[in-house]
Amino acid sequence: MNEILKIEESRQILETTLKKLIADLGKIQIGTRKHFPYGWRKAKKGRTVWRLLEEIICQNLEQKADEYGFIQVSPSDSEVSVYDLRLTLKENNDRAYINIKSAVNDIKVSKDDISKAIGLIDFFDSNPNEKLYIATFVIRFNEDMTIELIDCHVMPITWLPDIYVNPSNNGNLQSSKYKNIESATKRINADFIKALKDEILVAKKKKQEKK
Repeated sequence: MNEILKIEESRQILETTLKKLIADLGKIQIGTRKHFPYGWRKAKKGRTVWRLLEEIICQNLEQKADEYGFIQVSPSDSEVSVYDLRLTLKENNDRAYINIKSAVNDIKVSKDDISKAIGLIDFFDSNPNEKLYIATFVIRFNEDMTIELIDCHVMPITWLPDIYVNPSNNGNLQSSKYKNIESATKRINADFIKALKDEILVAKKKKQEKK
């Protein structure tokens, strides 16, 4: 099986599994009306609750690895790593790294931070044949002060159709289409790294021109 087909096979397995996790988790109680008499207000943002949700996702996958079809689930040992979990899939014995992201339901499409561009270069320099996926969980905020994960989109980071490095935002790789697998550009790792390095050079040039 060639690299592109293997990536797509594992992507589908991951997306199906993570959607099963969502169904199993159900509603997550953040507080009550006693704690929040006026509701969510400014807290109705993904970043407000995301660190807690990320921990819930990681711990449940790690604890129930066998149930969810993984031989092994290992969290990253670094807070600044480009991935959150390293997984080995039972179904095809493939290894996958996932970077967990959030998106609030009904929020308009925007160009969002994905990862540090230089960090991605370093990762693939050390792991040229590994597969890194963005797993984006969609959050719904409920009036009873619960939140729900209502969907999950898995995109190979190497398949992002819009590769853009922000020159004024610590060199972050950004994308507006990381949830849209239909728009994916199906690249092998080497082609993605070449495109990313080209964008890093463009970003550096823009930054110098501003100075």
